[in-house]
Amino acid sequence: MGKLKALFIVLLIVVLAFSAGLFVYLNGIGAVDPDDDENISVTIPNGSGASSIVAILDDAGLVKNSTMAKINARIGGYNTLQANTYVFSKSMTLPEMMKAINEGDFQYVSKTAFRVAEGYRLTQCAAALAEVTPYTADEVMAKWDDKDYVRELIDKYWFLTDDVLDDNVMHPLEGYLFPDTYFIMDDEPTIEIITELALDRMDAVLTERKSEIEQSKFSVHEFLTLASIVTKEGCATEEDAAHIAGVFINRMNEGMSLGSDVTVCYIFDEDRVDLKVSQLESDSPYNARKVTGMIPGPICAVPEIAIDGVLNYADTDDLFFYAGPDGTIYYAKSNEEHEKNVADHPWTEEDLANQ
Repeated sequence: MGKLKALFIVLLIVVLAFSAGLFVYLNGIGAVDPDDDENISVTIPNGSGASSIVAILDDAGLVKNSTMAKINARIGGYNTLQANTYVFSKSMTLPEMMKAINEGDFQYVSKTAFRVAEGYRLTQCAAALAEVTPYTADEVMAKWDDKDYVRELIDKYWFLTDDVLDDNVMHPLEGYLFPDTYFIMDDEPTIEIITELALDRMDAVLTERKSEIEQSKFSVHEFLTLASIVTKEGCATEEDAAHIAGVFINRMNEGMSLGSDVTVCYIFDEDRVDLKVSQLESDSPYNARKVTGMIPGPICAVPEIAIDGVLNYADTDDLFFYAGPDGTIYYAKSNEEHEKNVADHPWTEEDLANQ
């Protein structure tokens, strides 16, 4: 009887150990975050084995437990792994992703990638979209400028308001497409589908900061407008973004114009430092050299660094800043100090040619 009891105990320990191990294994190859459906692109090179693919997925943040994932790679029977660019999410389990790669599942293969670059004007976004879809840039802009279509979007997205339909706004959706790379899964994507990918991303970014934006003295439209100007002024760090935003807010509080040449560039749909006198004298309401206060709307795609820079703008006494040819930004409290910064760090003809 004692031997049977001992055998039972041993078997029980084995079963419990196996169950615990199975639980750890199944949990380890499960979804990283079942609620996160954001698209993540991974490129599987030719000749990749199961173990190297697991490493690629792990680097992309798609693996919950790398040890368990490696075990799955060894025992999963993945013998026909197919190179391609796939689009997965953290809500998928490792076996689901490995099965898709093993079968070359067309459902998860990226058909097209559309990139909204930081600081892109809407016309540049349209040109980028035209390169990867059957639509021309003019067709894309016609849809984005269609006020009936924009009204439909206003009904869907809390951060889009009637401010974008003001007669002085050049393009209603300017500044509202979040800069990112969007992987299009539809075989025949419409402009509307692609547009909403970028607006959904902006929705996620702004919703995280909704209470902070509401506590600021700006409407969402004004907030994005200021953030877009900060973006085009070349903020390489959040510290610079916050400092530049602080300068602009000081100027508005003093009843001064923003004095930003990048707004003039927007009027003429170009980027340059050496603007013509005739351009600087433009009577456009976007000319922040002549208009006091805020311009009608954003002038480019706004990244998180500028959004957070405006939310956390610097408490500074500076009223001027100047970007030197090497990208360094020089700040000043007076016009005299500002002019000295310009004189001490001039743009040469070579700098202008290489801008």
